[in-house]
Amino acid sequence: MPSDKVRSALLDIRDNAALARDRQAFYAATRAPEIISEAARRLSPEVCDRHPELPWRAIMGVGNVLRRNYENIAEGRVWRTVLEDLPALDCAIAAEIEQNE
Repeated sequence: MPSDKVRSALLDIRDNAALARDRQAFYAATRAPEIISEAARRLSPEVCDRHPELPWRAIMGVGNVLRRNYENIAEGRVWRTVLEDLPALDCAIAAEIEQNE
């Protein structure tokens, strides 16, 4: 069973992935990946190792890009990330949550 810290991070990623896809506001679509990025940094290496198909380094780093370069963020790229990349992350996180319940 994962620690409370890891479980909390898993739930934060799942919840914010859903929020990013459900809200049609650019602000929400950029804020949710920031939170996902930070929560991913709290996952244990074992969780990441179970999902080597995911670009964990990029997931963990995107928050810094969004925070530091907020004035230059391409809306199309954010939406593409939300719509094309988050579903795979969401599936992996759902599997982790299910495995640990």
